[in-house]
Amino acid sequence: MRQPAAGRRPPNPTRRRLWLMAVLYVSSLMYMLFQGGRTPVMLFCIFNGLILYLILGYWSGIRRISGTRKAAAGGPGATSGLPGVAGSDNRLLAAGETLQVQLQLRLPGIYPVPYVLVMERLERNGGTAIPFEVSFVPNVKRAGIAEYETPPLRRGVYRFLPTVCITKDIFGFIEHTGSFHEEGSFSVRPRTITLYGWDRIRRGAKGHFSHASAPRSSRETTQINGIREFMPGDRLSRIHWGATAKTGQWKSKEFEREALPRTIVLLDAYRSADAGAAERFETAVSAAASLFEHGMRRGTSMGLWCSSAIPTALKARSGGDQLHRAMELLTEVDNNGSDKLAQAILRADPILDQGSMALLVTDAPLEEIRQTMNWLSRRNLNPVCIRVLAANHPLTASSQHEFIAAGAIYTIRSLEELPAALEGREVAADAGS
Repeated sequence: MRQPAAGRRPPNPTRRRLWLMAVLYVSSLMYMLFQGGRTPVMLFCIFNGLILYLILGYWSGIRRISGTRKAAAGGPGATSGLPGVAGSDNRLLAAGETLQVQLQLRLPGIYPVPYVLVMERLERNGGTAIPFEVSFVPNVKRAGIAEYETPPLRRGVYRFLPTVCITKDIFGFIEHTGSFHEEGSFSVRPRTITLYGWDRIRRGAKGHFSHASAPRSSRETTQINGIREFMPGDRLSRIHWGATAKTGQWKSKEFEREALPRTIVLLDAYRSADAGAAERFETAVSAAASLFEHGMRRGTSMGLWCSSAIPTALKARSGGDQLHRAMELLTEVDNNGSDKLAQAILRADPILDQGSMALLVTDAPLEEIRQTMNWLSRRNLNPVCIRVLAANHPLTASSQHEFIAAGAIYTIRSLEELPAALEGREVAADAGS
């Protein structure tokens, strides 16, 4: 019975070449034995020399190839490396940027190698892998450099898989393969955009719980935020003995203060089957990252919650490490949530403090947004929504800025529209107040 095409193994070209060589060798041997003379002997000697050359290719050194990798952000004049990749500094990639990779390879041994084909794979979020192929010709020291540039990368965590190197003899009969693993990983963070004119995060949304707070009147937490000079009246428990011993001067602990009002960024990660859902989610992630970064820059205590399959939550607080943790979470998050917005928001209740501002970023229908914002308002929060629409969705002035009893709704189609939408909406809100 003939085997189905789907289950048949693909033909092996190396095996066919070996069979061809075996047939030619036996033919030349029989030709020499039965014909005799100089020509058959010379032909047989040539075949033996070729076979010896092909056999020695097994010890060409390709199986023990080694190398190092250097990576830098792509683009004109970009020379900064990436953390987690050998030979790099502390620069991070943003979504849409490219990566320039340089491999420095070395072959042991003395066997001549005409060229080396290098095959690399870059894996994203433990799933899909991007393949790259590049070749180089070893120099007299049996070393070489292979370079390539990635396409614009999406947001996520990337790691390099083992590098496979392939070479052939000068006739192309036999293929020899080797590999090495130079570990390296890096993150491509979501795109952000600067929000210059929107101060509503800093001073809080207008409403029943709107208030301004001076830093000195806010309560201190138990989280140490740094070290300051000793001030008369500081308690003994406040003295930082380690810093005092190192500097020879009295030092006191500086505790983090509660920034009022607090702000929570709520990101909707419901898995939708609609066309363009992935693009809308990427825009939503970038908008959430921009809002979080803007709030941290203004000294606001920021929190984060996401309705993904594994719920992501950060309690609202200030400090430089809070922004770093939030960006890491937004880098890895995916739109794999199973509950729609109105049901998923119920799981965010533990981190929603009364009087806080809730920044809702979603592409949900308008009715779900109203229902969710009404629930947040009943929880004594000040909700504001960033609604993300498809890039080709028609947008009018009335649909871009909408007032409802619970709060304001901003509508955008791309990250670039966010600053204009927020600034224009704030002017309208302040004029009507």
